[in-house]
Amino acid sequence: MAKLSLRFGLRAKLLVFSSFLFAIPYLGYQYVWELETYLRIGQEQTLVGTARSVATVLHERPALFAQESAFLQSVRPNKDLYAHDIKAPIRLDGQLRDWTDYSPHVLSFGSQQLITQNVPYQAESFRFDHMVGQFDRYLYVMFAVVDEAVVYRKQNTLSIHKNDFIQVAMLDEFGQFTRYVVAPYAPGWVNAYKVALTEDDNPAQRFRPVELTRAIQGYWRETSTGYQVELRFPLSMMSGNIAFAISDVDNESNPGIKYTIGTANPEQADALGTVVVPSPELEQIIKGLEYADARVWVVDKHQRVLARAGDIQSAGKGLVTEPDDKSWWGQVQNKILRPLYYQFLTKPSDEYIDELQDAVALEGQEVRAALQGEANTLWRISLDNKAVIISAAHPIFVAGEVFGAVVVEQTTHGIRTLRNQALEKQFNFFLAVIVFGTLALFLLASRISWRIRKLRNDTEQAIDRSGKIIGSLSVQDSHDEIGDLSRGFAQVLGRLSQYNHYLENMAARLSHEIRTPVAVVKSSLENLELIEDKNSEQAHTFVHRAKEGLARLSLILHSMSEATRLEQVLQGYQKSEVDLVPLLEHYVHGLNAYSATPVVLHCEPQTMVIKASPDLLTQMLDKVTSNAMDFAFEGSTIDIYLRGNGAIEVVNTGPAIKAAMKEELFNLMVSVRDKNTDALHLGLGLYMAKLIAEFHEMAISIDNGEQDNQVVVKIEKGGE
Repeated sequence: MAKLSLRFGLRAKLLVFSSFLFAIPYLGYQYVWELETYLRIGQEQTLVGTARSVATVLHERPALFAQESAFLQSVRPNKDLYAHDIKAPIRLDGQLRDWTDYSPHVLSFGSQQLITQNVPYQAESFRFDHMVGQFDRYLYVMFAVVDEAVVYRKQNTLSIHKNDFIQVAMLDEFGQFTRYVVAPYAPGWVNAYKVALTEDDNPAQRFRPVELTRAIQGYWRETSTGYQVELRFPLSMMSGNIAFAISDVDNESNPGIKYTIGTANPEQADALGTVVVPSPELEQIIKGLEYADARVWVVDKHQRVLARAGDIQSAGKGLVTEPDDKSWWGQVQNKILRPLYYQFLTKPSDEYIDELQDAVALEGQEVRAALQGEANTLWRISLDNKAVIISAAHPIFVAGEVFGAVVVEQTTHGIRTLRNQALEKQFNFFLAVIVFGTLALFLLASRISWRIRKLRNDTEQAIDRSGKIIGSLSVQDSHDEIGDLSRGFAQVLGRLSQYNHYLENMAARLSHEIRTPVAVVKSSLENLELIEDKNSEQAHTFVHRAKEGLARLSLILHSMSEATRLEQVLQGYQKSEVDLVPLLEHYVHGLNAYSATPVVLHCEPQTMVIKASPDLLTQMLDKVTSNAMDFAFEGSTIDIYLRGNGAIEVVNTGPAIKAAMKEELFNLMVSVRDKNTDALHLGLGLYMAKLIAEFHEMAISIDNGEQDNQVVVKIEKGGE
């Protein structure tokens, strides 16, 4: 089974590494979350400051608090009442329809609230539901009474206690104890009678009407189970202490009171309960905070609400700016991006359950701490887990005593909305960076891979299957690494092409060089075979000619291996200090002893000491000078110059060097001599001179001189 191999190209690698760009939105996401934490801390401190500011306005203002309630040690259920804030005036018709929205606040009264009892109590015989509300300057009272027998007041009688009746007792605006009784002749519109104050046990005296009080008015409506009553009277009639009670009379012939059930005993001033009415003065003070995206509560020392302003349901609304749906960006953001973002973002809910929306008392550790004299905060989650609410409470002091607290609430919707907006903007930016960055990297990888493939294809097309170089490599103009690689390949291919060209011509060159000595050896041996006398002078001549041919063949082989041996020999040479002036003088003197071409030395300095190998320097000069002599015109001289900077120049008068061959002449097996010459030349001389120059860290070059037909070989410091 063939092994499957997965190709992981350059583009795939860049795409993989570009996935690290996704770390950018993650870091931005973490940063925004940390920023939200600090914003929440700032919001908490702001709410504490707001609560402190409101409390500062309310300090040392005892008139804003119900004095009687303030001195209570604890709130007594069903006795200390709370007048709920009613949004609209109640229509006095006894139908109780206007109270439906406030039904959770209705209190039930039965056996636990019995004030007097003359017969055993039966719940199905008599009980009632009760609620107190406040609107504008009036106090509204509701009774839903279950009574098995409703007895009305008889016509033309002054007695108001021989029938079912309602008692209202209070301390008036002057602090005086007053009592009122509602005892109708029949269902319909009712008013109250002010009752004389007496401690007489005689009911006729205790419930003796003094005058009709039209300020207390209402409506009595009979029902199938009893009756319903709605009452209204001005808040100015009372100062905070009040009691409501209903007496049940079931027998007209024997009109005795069976039960009296109420909030408190209406016949004793010190037994009255309290009623907390939301303070108009307090609400007026905190009214300006309705526009602060927060809700402010003022509670008394028993945690009952005295005033409230603001609505936390609207907090954070209006902060979200939707893009224009008609624009293309709005369409993209609404239909694509936002649904994607909100897979992991939490969007604040416009509607959530606010369990304290209609609260009449506040509970919580922050309120309890504030009522103990210390400001505190509390974070809570709504019942439906759709909102996070923070509340801050601060105590209100009067004469060093805590009379109440200010509680400020706000949701984190605003912060969450701003966080989402910040994340959306960041994600849009990050998405653009990732998309365009990945696209740019992909295009770059495609461009790079295309250039590499082109270089590969050009290289494959330049060499056939047998390894023969059949073309040249096009050089890329770019100055990056691939361009350098292209130029390097082109140079390598050019050198290989020259080398292959030399090898291709090697047969003809060696054939030309070897043909003559082989022919000499062969003809000498053939002639030697024809001679009978092997010791004759003619035989010796043929033997001598055969030896000369063999010597020439040996010289050819020696020249071919000389370059390889030189590279190995150079590793064993040691450098020493050499004075070039005497070395050149000795070399030129010896050269002129046997050379037909005169050599002239020109030394500018008197001495020039360098670190080198004298033997190798002499060998290098010999190769250069020999080459100069081979190309020098007949009758000309060879000039050797030693410059002041240590450079050596060998100048000859001869054919000019072609520009294309200036660098190639120092390569291996490169020769420009005439093929028809009888001299042995394999193109090794200047190559060996270059090896020796590089060993001495020198550079060697050849160029045409300033004068016509002048060629200069320069050897100077600075080689690799």
